[in-house]
Amino acid sequence: MTDEPIALSPIALSPIAETDLPQLDALVAGPEQLAPFQWFGWRDPGRFRRIWAENGLFSDEQSALAVRAGGEFAGFVSWRRVNAGPNTSYWNIGIQLRAELCGRGLGTEAQRQLARYLFAHTTVMRLEADTEVTNVAEQRALEKAGFTREGVRRGATFRDGEWRDGVVYSLLRTDPKP
Repeated sequence: MTDEPIALSPIALSPIAETDLPQLDALVAGPEQLAPFQWFGWRDPGRFRRIWAENGLFSDEQSALAVRAGGEFAGFVSWRRVNAGPNTSYWNIGIQLRAELCGRGLGTEAQRQLARYLFAHTTVMRLEADTEVTNVAEQRALEKAGFTREGVRRGATFRDGEWRDGVVYSLLRTDPKP
């Protein structure tokens, strides 16, 4: 990672490379990058490195891709399978960007690209994303990426000593493209 400003365009998704692992570790290491909405306390610092060594952060149940802005590592998008019934599942997606890059439209474009990728390469009908009710910036990003607000899940997330409400968003394969 350099101290030079990152050109915000073009935004691209790609597999997480071994050379990305130090930046990925730094991104999830502590509250400096994750606050205020993604800091849930200290976690296993080597989890991503171990999973990457096992499967490159790709599996049938949970995967991640690097978000690159101007070719530089800017964060990652991820998805995990949620079983909704005996023969039905959907993807729940998430994103984490470097704190200094938030608020510049990268999240909107990265989530739009992830939705296109998942609909092109998997058979799911539904993508789902959720965020805290106070995370207005992420709600705007999801809406700009084409997601529809479905409702509020009360007391859905425990963070910083409190239970917090979450907003659920979805995007269906058949929804109009933004």
